[in-house]
Amino acid sequence: MPAPRRAAFLAGVALLAAGATGAAGAGAAGAGAAGGPTVDKSPLLWSTINICDTAKHPDTIGIRASMPGSGRTGEKMYMRFQVQYFRTSTMKWAPTDATVDSGFQAVGSAMYRRRESGWNFSITPPPGGQTYRLRGVVSFEWRKGKDVVRRATKRTRSGHKGTYGADPTGFSAAECIIKP
Repeated sequence: MPAPRRAAFLAGVALLAAGATGAAGAGAAGAGAAGGPTVDKSPLLWSTINICDTAKHPDTIGIRASMPGSGRTGEKMYMRFQVQYFRTSTMKWAPTDATVDSGFQAVGSAMYRRRESGWNFSITPPPGGQTYRLRGVVSFEWRKGKDVVRRATKRTRSGHKGTYGADPTGFSAAECIIKP
């Protein structure tokens, strides 16, 4: 296809995609609440483990997360940090008890491009000869007043080097093993 026709074709596809995205965001709840647009694909939405049972932080898992602002006046952003453990009897991830749940924490105005926050949890060490395999789950909410207008959830992933508060510096992991 000649360059001018290809450019016109690509511009037309971009317009169609923009129209489809706008229509879907206006009418479907999808991953957002109250018909808000999904943010699951944003590179600014992530969570990672930045501390895992180190000399400075023994028997501790630290979870760090980032969420994009919506740019909308009046919206506030919230994060909830939770720890899950791998249950070998079922070979599935399971929630832990309420002591490893931060509850929703306000992290700032949605007018910011993005906000980061984190939470450290102290874990009772396992009995001798056993280990705990843990991961984090972060729930994100954008609220206007008391109404949730958008929400997302991310499990911890590696690859977020330079994460604030990491121990050791640069540490980023999907899972954490706690040893006795």
